[in-house]
Amino acid sequence: MDMKLEVVVVPVSDVDRAKDFYTGLGWRLDADVATGEDFRVVQVTPPGSPASVIFGTSVTTQEPGSAQGLQLVVTDIEAAHEELERLGAGPSGVFHDAGGVFHHAGTDGRVPGPDPRRNSYGSFLSFSDPDGNGWILQEITTRLPGRLDGTTTSYASAEDLAAALGRAAAAHGEHEARVGAEDPQWPDWYARYMVAEQAGTELPS
Repeated sequence: MDMKLEVVVVPVSDVDRAKDFYTGLGWRLDADVATGEDFRVVQVTPPGSPASVIFGTSVTTQEPGSAQGLQLVVTDIEAAHEELERLGAGPSGVFHDAGGVFHHAGTDGRVPGPDPRRNSYGSFLSFSDPDGNGWILQEITTRLPGRLDGTTTSYASAEDLAAALGRAAAAHGEHEARVGAEDPQWPDWYARYMVAEQAGTELPS
């Protein structure tokens, strides 16, 4: 039986302030429903995300600001930083972790700048909402094998598709340099590269 994560509850102290913050980041407002003064549910969804975020009045017993390590995935960490900065989220600088695997809790182990090899899964940034709920952005360009259905390729936005095309173009340029000739079948090569990159399978050489 499939069990898909659909909703994450975030504890906030001021519902309208949280609503303004998250919708100000461009997150889609899905619902704002109240059944009385003591119960209100607001649902927002980050761009391209299959899971949504809920906050409100009497929707959780967690203390406001106690949600930490909430994770979003992007394909370009530096572009994401620029966007969050422009939208007033006050993001941290881009960083990678001293251990090279995942980020430590809090700010421990942070090394300024993206992963030196720009490996997928290796670059991060953080930001917090007005209550202090903590979000982490992680850059993923190539999935580990088995993470996605290898028979399905999809992109959440035109920006993600454009970024994938850019990576395929760069890799194809290296391919043509290796073989010493222009490749008239470059659309086929691009397609194989983009499908393999997203599925985490072996890339064409």
